[in-house]
Amino acid sequence: MNKKIELLAPAGDMERLKMAIAYGADAVYLAGTTFGMRAFAGNFSGDQLYEAVKLAKSKGVNVHVTINTMPRNNEICNLPQWLEVLDDAGVTAVIVADLGAFRLAQKYAPHVQKHISTQASISNYETARAWHELGASRVILARECSLEEIREIRAKTPKELEIEAFVHGAMCVSYSGRCLLSNYMTNDSKRDSSRGACAQPCRYHYTLMEEKRPGEYFPIIEDERGSYILSSRDMCMIDHVKELMDAGLDSLKIEGRAKSAYYAALVTGAYRHAIDAAAAGQPLDPIWRDEVEKVSHRHYSTGFYFGDPGQYYESSRYIREWQINGIVQSCDEDGTAIVSLRNKFKTGDEMELVGPGLKPVKFLAPVMETMSGEALEEPKNPQMLFRVKLPEQAPALSILRHQC
Repeated sequence: MNKKIELLAPAGDMERLKMAIAYGADAVYLAGTTFGMRAFAGNFSGDQLYEAVKLAKSKGVNVHVTINTMPRNNEICNLPQWLEVLDDAGVTAVIVADLGAFRLAQKYAPHVQKHISTQASISNYETARAWHELGASRVILARECSLEEIREIRAKTPKELEIEAFVHGAMCVSYSGRCLLSNYMTNDSKRDSSRGACAQPCRYHYTLMEEKRPGEYFPIIEDERGSYILSSRDMCMIDHVKELMDAGLDSLKIEGRAKSAYYAALVTGAYRHAIDAAAAGQPLDPIWRDEVEKVSHRHYSTGFYFGDPGQYYESSRYIREWQINGIVQSCDEDGTAIVSLRNKFKTGDEMELVGPGLKPVKFLAPVMETMSGEALEEPKNPQMLFRVKLPEQAPALSILRHQC
């Protein structure tokens, strides 16, 4: 019988935190306004952090905070104060990559678990054991590890050491994200990928220019669109959750702190159902497998779990086939809901309703109402509240969407 495995979801801001919790995360990971590898996510100030931890703990959800940049001298001096805030707030764990940051965490956040980031590029059992001997309670393996390597790391490390791995989301063309291409291509030290500000030049559209023929561009491959030779596929392991569990992982991690609340909700919900089905020895209902196709993503692969995932050369664009239109704020027993608008839609549009534990339901948008009771055929103002009759009662934070 498999032990309970943790589902760890991204929370880039408070809205995404609430979505991840509602859709089944056992734990969330987030960052403050400094020291996190997603500088352009919403992130959390000190006051917001206390609020986030209080909310998560009230739902039985753990909070992990990233301190996984490679700080410089002028940054490391500010870390002790932030660590004391994390310790006082009651976060479950800090995620660190830098040895100095790890030592400071031991000193200034003594009540908080120490997890070693994927940025530390842990890909063998000796390194995992070394971090455990230094005091780490968990290691987050390099994305380059195969499933067989994970099995061996698990077999040759102390059972008390927890092992976490990414199972879904964006991949980096560089080894565990340790890249200088962003600094070089932007000529800007503030766009340092190892300090959370990557400009993603690996997604750029590249051509060749011959030295003696300036201004004359040649495609790298025989395609008028050029080539995306560095752009990696996204990872998706939802079809292999049972194998991940059998390999001995303690936590399955979803990438995406910079992605939308819609992404946080749907991907978390899909993996929640996949984990629960695998634990019960049952196949995953295809309706939940389809959910990961309904978020914005690049072409999927299984990462390095079963070998080299290969590149997708034709484009770096995301596949975006579905759009979120509204989020349910409340709903009575007969399905009359108050909804907050995200993107416009109108009466007669083909819609889907999906929510925490709620299978997608198709329906045609009916005539709606303003909050003052006036008929409304097309809500247009972002964040506006309106009433709509749904096909069934839906939990708060359910989502209305339609196919683009």
